[in-house]
Amino acid sequence: MKDLIQNWDKAFENKVRLGIMSILIVNDWVDFNGFKEQLDLTDGNLASHLGALEKATYVEVRKSFIGKKPNTSFRATVLGRQAFTNHLQSLEKFIKSQS
Repeated sequence: MKDLIQNWDKAFENKVRLGIMSILIVNDWVDFNGFKEQLDLTDGNLASHLGALEKATYVEVRKSFIGKKPNTSFRATVLGRQAFTNHLQSLEKFIKSQS
């Protein structure tokens, strides 16, 4: 069992980060407010989790303007997609090993 859980990525141990990455895997870019609506989070909570994923280089940030309003969007990096896929595969192996 120890071997099975060694491949779990600490960046995805939190349910908010799992949610963020799940959303990013199926979308090219997601803006900050889109995450807030889908995950029902406060600005500070969401920002801290996005910051942690950015620090791990799992998400990329794009800042732009829509009209005169600032807009911050995020997408999963290639490394982030691979790390998330590996994490999910490791979880699946662990679940299957329990039967």
